[in-house]
Amino acid sequence: MGRVSQAQAAQNRERIVATAARLFRERGVAGVSVADVMAEAGLTHGGFYKHFASKDALVAEAITQAFAEQAAALDGNGTAALLDAYLSTAHRDHPGTGCPSAGFGGDVARADGGETRRAYAEGVEGFARRLGAGGEADLAAAGMLVGALLLSRATAGTDLSDRILAAAREALAGRTPTAG
Repeated sequence: MGRVSQAQAAQNRERIVATAARLFRERGVAGVSVADVMAEAGLTHGGFYKHFASKDALVAEAITQAFAEQAAALDGNGTAALLDAYLSTAHRDHPGTGCPSAGFGGDVARADGGETRRAYAEGVEGFARRLGAGGEADLAAAGMLVGALLLSRATAGTDLSDRILAAAREALAGRTPTAG
């Protein structure tokens, strides 16, 4: 078998990161092995270490990528559209493609810190900035959004789940629209 071109190696790396970001949000970091990621990406397990020094390095990059994708999706949308999309049953029911704050939060809280925690903190700050003009009120709004999403996922299948989403939407509805 011949060597993989640099372009193909870059594509493979992107596929690994995208696959990991989805799987980690669906099952949690501890619930996904390197072999799981590589198999889902259609690559061999042995090729992983050509791209990453460790699973922790992949987790940090997956977090960074997930927040970048979220930022791209949110940019240009006002607050009302953001709230409707974020506090929706579709978002609640699809964690693999959902908010990285909610999807990675529990895992990062249990992590030793380092690059994973830094990537997560930067992502959360960026998410909060997209909610308004900046400042502590946006951090509080981000906390309410993520908390409501987590609670609604934990109570999915019950009336309470939908009520949590509706209550958060109502509580945040009066926020000043974001630019865009």
